[in-house]
Amino acid sequence: MKNVKFVLLLALSFVTSQFTFANGKIEGRWDISIYASDRVRPSWLEISHSGIKTLVGHFVHDGGSARPISEIFVEGNKFHFSIPPQWENINKPLVMEGVFEGDSLKGTILYPIGEKWEFVAKRAPDLIPAKEPVWGAPIKLFNGKDLTGWEPMGKNNQWTVEKGVLKSPKSGVNIRTTKTFTDFKLHIEFRYPEESNSGVYLRGRYEVQVNDAKGHEPNVGELGAIYGFIKPLYQVAKAPGEWQSYDITIVGRIVTVVANGKTVIYKQEIPGITGGAIDSNEGLPGPIMMQGDHGPIEYRNIVITPAK
Repeated sequence: MKNVKFVLLLALSFVTSQFTFANGKIEGRWDISIYASDRVRPSWLEISHSGIKTLVGHFVHDGGSARPISEIFVEGNKFHFSIPPQWENINKPLVMEGVFEGDSLKGTILYPIGEKWEFVAKRAPDLIPAKEPVWGAPIKLFNGKDLTGWEPMGKNNQWTVEKGVLKSPKSGVNIRTTKTFTDFKLHIEFRYPEESNSGVYLRGRYEVQVNDAKGHEPNVGELGAIYGFIKPLYQVAKAPGEWQSYDITIVGRIVTVVANGKTVIYKQEIPGITGGAIDSNEGLPGPIMMQGDHGPIEYRNIVITPAK
């Protein structure tokens, strides 16, 4: 019996080593740029193994949340997978296929609506901080008077300033700071009407969800979450029409979120960009960005404390 167990363990070890040798290079996190006709669309892919012979993963497109991939098929240096629609109203899958060479991926992505575009991907940086940051002086990002320091992200700007409040009274374009940041602490206050929705993007790439969520269970799509990735420990949303607050700290990929005075995420890793990110260049500094395309929203008292 001992000999049989030894042979089985040896065989399992051989199969596992062969799997790692054949497919290990493609495992990991990938920052993707899709070259569509209108713009470069940021996306993200994570590939990992399940058991001894199956590759699975998660995919983030330029909109929506992280979607699970049930299986990623690899033959030599070629790979492909498909995932069902998320917010699309078409009953066709999204299909990605390509090759991996060294530390890059390239290929095509076929959208459910029939459009097909080329993509390239590079390994996402680890963003592991070498040491604890030393914080600088707080900076007011919003002066309460006008849009100085802010840039609407489109031609039809609906953002206005009224009585110390930065307002988007209707769905329109997003808005971002003209300055960019790496590691920081951010204080921001917000208010929304019933059933409205927005989001605060850290470095323009990681959305902290803002939505009408009072009485809801905590999940990755509700207030306090890193959208699609990390759900809050508690749901502390107030009623629509009330002022609420975030105090957010991000160092590398590690984020802490205090919502309305209560810690709802504590030093969790953000795996990758969320839907709606400005780009997939995770290693670069980025702006503070707020969504203005999901309904009315108001912001005030926006203060950032960057790391030196």
